[in-house]
Amino acid sequence: QVQLVESGGGLVQPGGSLRLSCAASGSNVGIYDMGWYRQAPGKQRELVAVISRGGTNYADSVEGRFTCFRDNAKNTVYLQMDSLEPDDTAVYYCNAKRAWLSYWGQGTQVTVSS
Repeated sequence: QVQLVESGGGLVQPGGSLRLSCAASGSNVGIYDMGWYRQAPGKQRELVAVISRGGTNYADSVEGRFTCFRDNAKNTVYLQMDSLEPDDTAVYYCNAKRAWLSYWGQGTQVTVSS
């Protein structure tokens, strides 16, 4: 079992930055692939970024603007979001995945608006 707690969301103007954090706790957290997803109103949840043994992958829409990284000593994964756009407005969810196991955080709201 893995528990995930996100933080760092909020309201930011276009062009601004935010850093989201996801603190993970539970058994063998370090062996899970960690990622961020988002869901905007009326849309399906979509992948933003994922860190696996093979590296870090990003959605085309955030490539070059967002950076995902993890601190294994703190069991925490981060999403640094720069050059934010109104279309980035969504609830952002942290995910831990390994084989058939998948865990989600409660989500944190990010609103990009002037």
